[in-house]
Amino acid sequence: MLKSVLIGGLVLFLTGCSGDEVGDVSLGMLTTKDIKLNVLVDPKIPGVTCHVASIEADLDFSDPSDSSIACRQTGIISPDMIASIDRSKDGEVVFRKSKSVFFKTMKIRRILDPESQTLMYLSYSTKEINGSYKHSLSTVPLWGTSAYQKVFSPTN
Repeated sequence: MLKSVLIGGLVLFLTGCSGDEVGDVSLGMLTTKDIKLNVLVDPKIPGVTCHVASIEADLDFSDPSDSSIACRQTGIISPDMIASIDRSKDGEVVFRKSKSVFFKTMKIRRILDPESQTLMYLSYSTKEINGSYKHSLSTVPLWGTSAYQKVFSPTN
């Protein structure tokens, strides 16, 4: 029994560790909550890097739903990359992370705004908390990239 509890605790600890974590800020000595900073490179558009800040509670069954996201162009964004993404109004999920043992997930969705030629990255919680779904938005304009205008021309 004790062995099972120790193994279960180790598994929970290791699943909290992430190779994409680039920062960890303690919220004080009297709390088990920290602000974790993670980096995400868009898998279909590697010229976009997002940084996500979210609170993790080490000894709780559920992390707070609040998160913040900032995305920037950090490399080439080509017309072929834009052509490969989902262009529907709800876009596509590019990242997900469990925030609770009770089916709460933080997701990041990429949505293309063709009129302004901008990529939008929406970070949101899948569980309603205090009457609200927590969310945050960051945008990456295609202006100045080889994908600007070319990908949206009538011939494509």
